[in-house]
Amino acid sequence: MNPDGIDDAAGVDIRPFSIEAYDPVLALWQQCEGVGLSQADSRQAIQAYLHRNPGMSLIACAGDAVVGAILCGHDGRRGYIHHLAVAPAYRRRGVGRRLVERCLAGLRQAGVDKCHIFIFNDNHAGIAFWKAMEWTPRSDIGVISKDLGPSVR
Repeated sequence: MNPDGIDDAAGVDIRPFSIEAYDPVLALWQQCEGVGLSQADSRQAIQAYLHRNPGMSLIACAGDAVVGAILCGHDGRRGYIHHLAVAPAYRRRGVGRRLVERCLAGLRQAGVDKCHIFIFNDNHAGIAFWKAMEWTPRSDIGVISKDLGPSVR
């Protein structure tokens, strides 16, 4: 068992995502298909997100290497998961499942009873993962977005 009480069969330790891990996490996101990055994923924006949602986002490490990451937060009413990514060599070992389960436990502890993800319609592997995790695709709602331009932080 590792310090967080989870059997570490995959040789991976789950830790809180701190901004010090930003560079290897960004590299992981860039190499994983289905992760859409934008200016909202700059170091400064991620640092602000981590600050607003302390302890919710996680990384998975094999030794010193970051092999998984997930952003998780909430608005007090609904939880949101973004950018779940696992390095190809560590997929199908339960790493993604562990990251998600830890995030959901944190949301429950915060009093949040529903969580949403945003996923590209053509991310078939991602959709299959979430369905296998017993998440329900929604066909009754869509996403409508507006670009507000550069933010001031």
